[in-house]
Amino acid sequence: MAKVSLEEMEQIRDSLLEDAQLNLNYMVLTVSACLIASFGLLSNSAAVIIGAMIIAPLMMPLRGLAFGALEGNAVLFRRSLISLFLATLVGILLSLLLGLIINLPEFGSEVLARTQPNLIDLGIAIVAGGMSGFAKVRPKVGDALAGTAIAVALMPPLCVVGLSFSQGFWQFSWGAFLLYLTNLLGITLACMLVFIKTGYAEKGQTKQALFSTIALTAVLVIPLGISFVQLVRQVQLQATLKKILVSRTVTVGQQVELVKTDVDWTANPPIVRLVVLANNPVTSKQVDLVEKFIEKEMKRPFQLVFQVREVREVRSKDFSKPPKSFP
Repeated sequence: MAKVSLEEMEQIRDSLLEDAQLNLNYMVLTVSACLIASFGLLSNSAAVIIGAMIIAPLMMPLRGLAFGALEGNAVLFRRSLISLFLATLVGILLSLLLGLIINLPEFGSEVLARTQPNLIDLGIAIVAGGMSGFAKVRPKVGDALAGTAIAVALMPPLCVVGLSFSQGFWQFSWGAFLLYLTNLLGITLACMLVFIKTGYAEKGQTKQALFSTIALTAVLVIPLGISFVQLVRQVQLQATLKKILVSRTVTVGQQVELVKTDVDWTANPPIVRLVVLANNPVTSKQVDLVEKFIEKEMKRPFQLVFQVREVREVRSKDFSKPPKSFP
């Protein structure tokens, strides 16, 4: 572990105190990032959401929170916590207000993508937090890259909480808030580890704060692990379904195109709703054959519900006639 001078310790402490300051600049950045992220989510525009990521206001007090907890610095910890809490509250309330005003009946893929967190999201948060902490102790690395990574993990899911709540989608709100907490703890934990590794925190002073953060993060591993297992099973099931539906020998008697798959894992057996494109109707006997094949492949039963959309070829009158033959 590298030795850090008292001057370097004082410099990073003062810098983090300034970053955690609750002032006009911080609030303008917070409101701007929230508005841009909310509009991007409502319009389902990834490009607009990236604009909110670049502003990155939440990364500033977050590193102060990690450092203050490690050092036992009550002033830095309290200031960072207040700034982070206020930004969280503003983000949820502002996005909630926008959701009520615009009142979209349903959301696009950018919102839905942030409502089912899993262990992969925790891994992203840890990498982002490590990059953020390293950029703080190594200024030449630059804060731009780290700030962007942090904003990816924090502001958009926070806005999804408010937007989903505005339309009464409680499950979406909870999922997005779980993602927010996951990334918050993952980033904080990674920052702590970087500060310890680079010598900016003494090991004897860090045990309680570090172990508390690890314990809180470990609690979230349970729902995240369940969600990850479901994701893996979903991918396996979808791959099996695609293989079945493109094969004329084991499919529903015709070649169909799978458009969308939705699985209700809470049912017993799980209910799989399939949106497919087909030229002819699908019979219950054909569905039964597919169910039996899937049970054999996946080693467990599933109940399939086909939602068939008819595919018809329609041509203009001139082109509907058979082509003339030439001698």
